[in-house]
Amino acid sequence: MIVLDGFVEQGTRSVDDERPPCPLERIGMSMTTQDTDVRVADPRVLAALDEAGRRGDNTVQVAAYLDGELIIDVAAGELAPGRPATPRTLYPVFSVTKAITSVALHIQAERGLVRYDDPVATYWPAFGRHGKEAMTVADLLSHRGGIPWMPEGVTLEQQTDWDWMVRQIEETRPAFAPGTTNCYHALIWGWAVGEIVRRTDPGERDFRTFLAEELLTPLGIEDVYFGLPEAEDERLATLTGGSVPDGASDYYLRGMPPAVFPGAEIYNTELSRRSMNPGAGVIARAEGVARFFALLAGMGELNGTRLLSEERVRSFTTPRDGTDEIDEFIGRAWRLSRHGFHLAGPGTLLGDNPNIIHHPGAGGAIGWAELDSGLAVAINHDAMHAGPPPLDEHPFAPVVAAVREVAAELSGASAATR
Repeated sequence: MIVLDGFVEQGTRSVDDERPPCPLERIGMSMTTQDTDVRVADPRVLAALDEAGRRGDNTVQVAAYLDGELIIDVAAGELAPGRPATPRTLYPVFSVTKAITSVALHIQAERGLVRYDDPVATYWPAFGRHGKEAMTVADLLSHRGGIPWMPEGVTLEQQTDWDWMVRQIEETRPAFAPGTTNCYHALIWGWAVGEIVRRTDPGERDFRTFLAEELLTPLGIEDVYFGLPEAEDERLATLTGGSVPDGASDYYLRGMPPAVFPGAEIYNTELSRRSMNPGAGVIARAEGVARFFALLAGMGELNGTRLLSEERVRSFTTPRDGTDEIDEFIGRAWRLSRHGFHLAGPGTLLGDNPNIIHHPGAGGAIGWAELDSGLAVAINHDAMHAGPPPLDEHPFAPVVAAVREVAAELSGASAATR
């Protein structure tokens, strides 16, 4: 298997290339085989990064695993004059975080400590009041719990206090009867799911420690931070964009209030990057996120470490109830899994393969696993997209295509040698 591991090398433009200069500065990759180490830059991926720049992105970072092996780890663009993005640059990935938090709960289910059809109150008694008594774990995971709003008047300081957030959730009255309405729980979801994990942990660990000891460390995942250490600040990209949109609906602003809104203004602050936000707060490089999704692409196993059964991972493609109904937060139908993931579908960036599970983040970051091919990918960037761009203009569309082309070629070559 060929491995591309993130060696930084300046790309060059062919003298025959008549296209205008690209705003992205291309960064090469290192190709490693069992017998040699030859530094190369795959022209398909570099051309895709060129095109992402033409379509308006500033810096882009992409990593991919195939059958548990790292095959792509590349970055492009300048974070600031004279400061190129590299595969080791760190980026906020917003709601891509939810995929990781989902798997933490699925680990508890795998161990028989959680059942999806049980009321949340089975594990968290104080949750079961004010109309939330019958809400199931599956209702919450699938964004049909009916509690999509953040606490009224929440501040960033309050959001950093886990116990305060938990108390607010306990006192929340549902906006919709649990299990009846699609309404994306944009921010509050993370604390609610994370608290179920915490309460079902025999070791009674805080959520950050649980993630480190039960998920990230066993899989050898590095540079995925739930709260960035100060020593890593020099590697962090500064975000641009992602402001509260003009004319945002009341639902939108109750789910993502301006004081904690997932955009550059809030997420560039020191308080935000230091804090634990289990639904939208991960800061990571693409390689770490792709390695996490490689667990799912490997049907619950990565490099000899199994955390989930194949049957459970396959169940993650099961659509939520009412999946074709309008999502009240998003304002349109949005295909979500019963188990906390997004599903591919017609008109989406990842196409309509029913065997893909993924999670996007505010502004465009995305990670996904293709259960039929063993491919896992993450894309990070710093210039947040203002809403999903049309597919024929999407900066990531050529990157997705190039990564899949490389993976298909490697998969074919691997099959031919067996």
